[in-house]
Amino acid sequence: MANITLDGNGLLASTSIPNIFIDKYMANANGEFVKIYLYLLRCMSLNRQACTISELADTFEHTEKDILRALTYWEKMQLLHIQYDDSHEVSGILLNLPKQTTEQTQDLQPPAAPHLPADSRIPAAYSREQLESFQKDEAVQEVLFITENYLGRTLNPTDIQTILYWYDGLHFSTDLIEYLIETCISNGHTSLRYMEKIALSWAGAGIRSVDEAKKERSLHHQDTYAVMKAFGISGRNLIASELSVIRKWTGSYAMSMDIIREACRRTIAATGKASFEYADTILTSWYKNNVHTLNDVIKLDAAHQKSRPASRSKEAAGRPSSANRFNNFPQRTYNYDQLEKQLLNTAH
Repeated sequence: MANITLDGNGLLASTSIPNIFIDKYMANANGEFVKIYLYLLRCMSLNRQACTISELADTFEHTEKDILRALTYWEKMQLLHIQYDDSHEVSGILLNLPKQTTEQTQDLQPPAAPHLPADSRIPAAYSREQLESFQKDEAVQEVLFITENYLGRTLNPTDIQTILYWYDGLHFSTDLIEYLIETCISNGHTSLRYMEKIALSWAGAGIRSVDEAKKERSLHHQDTYAVMKAFGISGRNLIASELSVIRKWTGSYAMSMDIIREACRRTIAATGKASFEYADTILTSWYKNNVHTLNDVIKLDAAHQKSRPASRSKEAAGRPSSANRFNNFPQRTYNYDQLEKQLLNTAH
C-alpha cells in the first residue's frame, strides 16, 4: 500500500492538545479512535509526514478497516480531512484541530469548518451559499429527487444535509447513493439515520462503486447465512438487532467466520439455544483480548485455565480444612444424668 502524506493546520512542534478536544470531542469518541488521532498528532510533532494505513494498523494491533473507520469518524467531526488518489486509496490526511480561545474555555462553541478547498469541504451543516451552489448541480438535484421518490415524502433540511454529505463529503456517486437507498428500503429500513450508518461503513471500507457495494452486501448475506447455520436457525428471517450484531462482529470487530462459528458453538453448549446476546458477550471479550485467530482462542483458554488453580487455592485457603471443620461449630455440653432421667420418664 502506498504512503500517505500528513499535512497540518498550524500544529505545534510539541504535541499540544487544546482543552476543547478533551472537553468537546474526547468524551463521546471511541477510545481507540482517540488514540489513533493522538498518534497522528504525535507524528506531526515529530515532522514525520509519511506513513501507511497498514503501519497504523500494526501499531495499534487493529485491522486496516478499524483504522479507516477511525479516520472517517474524525473526518465527520471535522478534525481531519481524508484525501484519496485515483485508485480511491487514502493518499493524504489534513489534520485540523480547532483552536480554543479563553472565552471558549467557559462557553464551548461548535468548531469552525476546516479551511479546505470548496469542492472538498465536509462541514457538519452546509451554509446557505453552499446549498444554493448545490442547487445548480444537476447530479445533486437528481439524488434528492430519487430519494424523495423512494421515501415517498418531501425531504426536510436535515435529510438534505445528510444526503449532501454522502455526495460531497464521502464522495459517493449518484448511482451508489441510489443503490444505498434502494437496498435499505427493500430491507424495511426507511430511516436516513440507518442509511447514514451504512454509508459510513462503506466509506470506511473504501467502497466507492455499486459493484463494490454489491460485493460487500453479498459477503454480508453469506455471513448471515453462516451464523444462522451455526445456530441452527431455520424457518425465519433474522430481525434487525440480530443482523446489526452480525455486522458488528464482521465489521467493527473484523472477526473471521471461524471465530464467530466457535462463539456460536460455545453459546449453544452453554445456553442450549441460539442466543445472540450470549455470543456477543463471548466475541466482545475476544475482541478486547486481541483475538484474531482460533489459535488466539486456544491460547486465551489456556491462560484462563492456568489462572483457575491459583484462584481455587486462594478460595481453599479461606475455608477450614475437613479435619477441623467439625471443631469449628459451637460445642455443646450435655447433662447426661438429666438426659437419662428424661428418657426413663418417657418410657413410663
